Amino acid sequence: MTDPSERGPSRRRTLAGLGALAAAGGLGWTRLRGGYDRRQAGFDPEVLPYDETYPRGDATTFRRGLRRLGYYPEATVPDRVEIEWSMPVNGIGHTAAKSSPRPTPDGDTVLIPSDTGVLHAVAPDGDPRWRVETAAGTSLGFHGTPLIVDGTAYIGGYDGSMYAYDVGTGRRVWKTSNWRLRGAIAIGSSPAYWDGVLYVVAEYNYPWQEPSGTMWALDAATGRPLWHDSRLWGMPHPSTSIDPATERMLTGSNDGVCYAWEFPSLEPAWEFQTGAEIKGTIPTYDGAAFVGSWDGRFYRLDLADGTEEWSFETGRVIMSNPGIDPDAGVVYVGSDDDHVYALDADTGEELWSSDVGGNVIGSLTVTSGSVLVGSYDTHLYALDKRTGATRWRVEGVGHVTSEAVPHGDRIYVAERGDISGYWSDDEPVTLHERGRAYSLVRR
Repeated sequence: MTDPSERGPSRRRTLAGLGALAAAGGLGWTRLRGGYDRRQAGFDPEVLPYDETYPRGDATTFRRGLRRLGYYPEATVPDRVEIEWSMPVNGIGHTAAKSSPRPTPDGDTVLIPSDTGVLHAVAPDGDPRWRVETAAGTSLGFHGTPLIVDGTAYIGGYDGSMYAYDVGTGRRVWKTSNWRLRGAIAIGSSPAYWDGVLYVVAEYNYPWQEPSGTMWALDAATGRPLWHDSRLWGMPHPSTSIDPATERMLTGSNDGVCYAWEFPSLEPAWEFQTGAEIKGTIPTYDGAAFVGSWDGRFYRLDLADGTEEWSFETGRVIMSNPGIDPDAGVVYVGSDDDHVYALDADTGEELWSSDVGGNVIGSLTVTSGSVLVGSYDTHLYALDKRTGATRWRVEGVGHVTSEAVPHGDRIYVAERGDISGYWSDDEPVTLHERGRAYSLVRR
């Protein structure tokens, strides 16, 4: 892990000193453009309970809604499961978490992106519907998860472009090429959506070059860029969270900063500096943001002003996307110390911890009775959410890093390929077996 002090503290001090200039549009971000009226004073959204998702209607989102809770209260995880079907999808050694399968709201189609740049659409029983090969295959393919709104799927690729596809046919609706996004080299985040606008984080060049990270707002109908903020640093890829009730939008970055904006005006609101990179998506709950950092700490921050309310220390890097049970007031987080922790959301008190045999870098999914979590030990675990006891585990091929998505009678999940030599200078990169997407059903 890189020492945060080596990553350009002078830049952080400069940004802090020029905050007023940035707020005036002179540093790093642009004001809203043509037809994009997001005046804060007129924003009065319906405040939904935590078991409902933003946006409502014919939409489905990574981490089940804009608050990114990963909470599926209606889902019941069986006592025993088996693999109904699987299909090979991932074959690149890149260590970022892999895309999660994404069912349509009615469950009739499941979209499965791959790190080879292919987007698959299958029926719930695994029968193919369509597939498209994209220019993302020239790089590291897809790692973000599609957002589906009104029959259109939106996804960013590691070619730095945004794509929109018709879910029914696979027809491309639009593509916003990387050159329209100021030369982005990758989009690893999963888009957020509100009122006809997409919000997504893009990566650029090298961490020491400007810009190296940018938050974008795009017109969902056309892909046209509407706004951007280039203050983010270090090739970031956490997905954007939006909390309409507190009027905040936020994301993390590789400079260790949690950035917050007023929503929907997109005026900078606050920044919070952790001790190292923020790689995971940040859920919002009860007026707070829950942030995991590579400094090994997990933070609760006040959404109004970014004040730290508590922090919890694990043994190693935190890269995973936490899950929250708002009914119980419990947050679940995974760490590179091979453990999952259940914490009291109000106090940060540890309720239990569970060893899952390997690093946890993907998403934790919270259901009515279980926490689903993938591990570097090639297993998907179902943990009892009250005790942390292992209810079952299912073995795959590679590291399990996607979100496990329950829908109807099935659980969908994806994994990395079995690859050796990717980080070695002494042996060739060898793909032993492609990582697969799975459908699990009751046994």
